[in-house]
Amino acid sequence: MRHMKMGLLAVSALAAATFQASTASAGEIVVGMQCDRTGPTQTVGTFLCPGYHDYVKLVNSRGGIGGHTVRVLEIDHEYKVPPGMEAYQRFKKEGAVVVAIYGTPHTQALTPLLHEDKIPGTSPGFGTAAAANGTKYPYLFPIAATYWSQGAAAVAFAKTKLGGVLKGKKIAFIYYDNPAGREPLPILHKLAKMEDFELKEFAIPPPGVEMKVQVQDIARRYRADFVINHTFGKAPSVSINEFTRNGYPLNKMVGFVWAAGESNIMGAGGWDKAQGYYVMQFAGAGSDYKVLDDIKALYKSEGKSAPKEMESTVYYNRGLMAAAVHLKAIENAVKAKGGSHKISGADVKSGFESISDFTLGGILPPMKITPEDHEGGGWVRIFEVKGQGFVPVTDWMHGYRDTVMQMVKDH
Repeated sequence: MRHMKMGLLAVSALAAATFQASTASAGEIVVGMQCDRTGPTQTVGTFLCPGYHDYVKLVNSRGGIGGHTVRVLEIDHEYKVPPGMEAYQRFKKEGAVVVAIYGTPHTQALTPLLHEDKIPGTSPGFGTAAAANGTKYPYLFPIAATYWSQGAAAVAFAKTKLGGVLKGKKIAFIYYDNPAGREPLPILHKLAKMEDFELKEFAIPPPGVEMKVQVQDIARRYRADFVINHTFGKAPSVSINEFTRNGYPLNKMVGFVWAAGESNIMGAGGWDKAQGYYVMQFAGAGSDYKVLDDIKALYKSEGKSAPKEMESTVYYNRGLMAAAVHLKAIENAVKAKGGSHKISGADVKSGFESISDFTLGGILPPMKITPEDHEGGGWVRIFEVKGQGFVPVTDWMHGYRDTVMQMVKDH
């Protein structure tokens, strides 16, 4: 219970600082949110989770959704599955109509419960790739590029960087050795056969901070033509330094979405240490979005400075993205049910499946979620570390989309 108590204390503090009491006439809508502010992936959670809260705060400041105030119940599970399962039961008890899951192991453990309880859960950019199939996974919503879509996009990007031909090329896949790290392997194996390139896998044992042998093998013995980097937590920072130390060019590598944040670059020693490194995003990086200006204005109206977490734009913006998609689904459910009626998880499920052309001013890709496609299109965008920030080098893109969706269908 220690983990639950820690999380609930965080909830109380955040609630006191962030949310107004619900209106007596309309009541409140509860959202359950898993987070990791203290465990091995806190390099993400300490920025993503505040972004989620700030977007809900913004919506509540404008009257909520159909007069309903949205209350976020956050619990820090430290990226451990047992506390994550306990957190879900607390969310259910509190009447949550949607759950923001945090972590692939947690997604896999919770999926049967989501379906049994008819409470939609989201796993943006992680989790089970096959859950893009809404027919087989009716209450699980990736709502962003899954690891299969990320793997396909990485191969497509490598192909452009290698002159449009992959046949005979050596591609290294370095990954965090847990369920999340292994999830892209099926699509990478399939594409290696399709494109006739050599794929070699390099597993990094948790917590991902020791990889000298693997990086030396990639850079000096295997001599990879391109590297796909699927590490997270502290591992991306370590990988940047190890590849640089071994003389491997960072512009011959692309990081998956959890190796793509400012905190990863800062952990490696700063922007100067990571020049040329390519990263993949499923939400916009940077600060040039109106919703960010709106949040800053809200804080200013309260006599407060903008939250420092905003400076880590990649993970903060993903928090905004997750909250915005959740609240859009809730809004759709409220409109369909009628503003005075209580909504259920099943209503919110239908609300997700009605989202179309929702971009939040460009911070989201052109998302369209349907009963069949719970991924929303699987879009990513590639950025390069250049100067003192991330510079986009592609528009929103897919990689081998037909192949990915056929795998989703067949799985």
